[in-house]
Amino acid sequence: MMLDQILELYGLDANNYIIKSFGAGLINHTWKVSGPKNYILQRINPYVFKNPEAIAENMALLADHLKQTAPDYLFVAPIPTLTGDRLVEINNKKEYYRLFPFIDNSVTITEIKNQQEAFEAAHQFGKFTYLLRGFDLDKLHYTLPRFHDLKLRFDQFKEACSTAGADKLAVAAAAINDIYKYQGILFTYMQLIDRQLLPLRVIHHDTKISNVLFDQDHNGLCVIDLDTVMPGYFLSDVGDMLRTYLSPANEEERDFSKIQINEECFYAIYKGYISAMGSALTPVEKEYFTYSGKYMIYMQVLRFLTDFLNDDIYYHTTYPLQNLVRAQNQLALLEQFIKSEKRFKKFIEYFSFKHNNIVN
Repeated sequence: MMLDQILELYGLDANNYIIKSFGAGLINHTWKVSGPKNYILQRINPYVFKNPEAIAENMALLADHLKQTAPDYLFVAPIPTLTGDRLVEINNKKEYYRLFPFIDNSVTITEIKNQQEAFEAAHQFGKFTYLLRGFDLDKLHYTLPRFHDLKLRFDQFKEACSTAGADKLAVAAAAINDIYKYQGILFTYMQLIDRQLLPLRVIHHDTKISNVLFDQDHNGLCVIDLDTVMPGYFLSDVGDMLRTYLSPANEEERDFSKIQINEECFYAIYKGYISAMGSALTPVEKEYFTYSGKYMIYMQVLRFLTDFLNDDIYYHTTYPLQNLVRAQNQLALLEQFIKSEKRFKKFIEYFSFKHNNIVN
């Protein structure tokens, strides 16, 4: 009944629509509203996003900017209510809902099946940041402050180590040692940030493959799920693609022998992102393209292991030691990524040399 009442605020007669849960998102709850026109109805998770109004304002500002500078770009923005509100507030602002147009004949996928999909996804995330390169970053809210701050994640890890029980520290000892083994990834990040070697950009911050809309032929249409769009560094978007696209085994895999790097997928991601963002990237950003993968994988190790030491207060678990297994999984991925890194860099050198010769 409440969802029916929400539709009425948008001028939609609920009797003409069927509302069903939709998608596999872990944060917000989503429904597909099917009828004369199709829509997506979504409830924002207030425990993750403390300031939903900030998200709504960000989307409105970005939509206005793109309407002026890139009117042909498909930007899936929330629909205002009949009274012009960007959000519907229920239960004295404890619940927030918004309605999106459903893009007909579009599809989303949950895992990469071929190089074309990797290329298209990387191109779409690069295109998104490229089209917003002239946006005034001071206008954007940080919807999740310090979300990808590697120094913060490391400090949280150290704090968890200082408060965890002896039994947890013992069972996680090998993973804890590996955190310090790869601490150079943190030092590199701190140098890049402290010396201001990377420009702030409009960054998506959640580049999993399910956040790309494809057409029926699996050509990329646009990026979606824009709640985490805020100022950030290219490391976040590129690194998250490398972390989540390169291995057919995801972070829940317990058989670590299945964690392998698909190097052809890396090449597709690089070419896709560069095809959209190449002219806007600085020399330093290009130099640290492969580093971004290590940065995001290492951060996820820290987050999983910290949550394990903190008694699983953030990530949902379904069996004992799951967050520790997730951390070990990502450590295995990091090791495999580092083994492939020299070949990645050689490919980038060859691709850049070939591209420059063609241009010149």
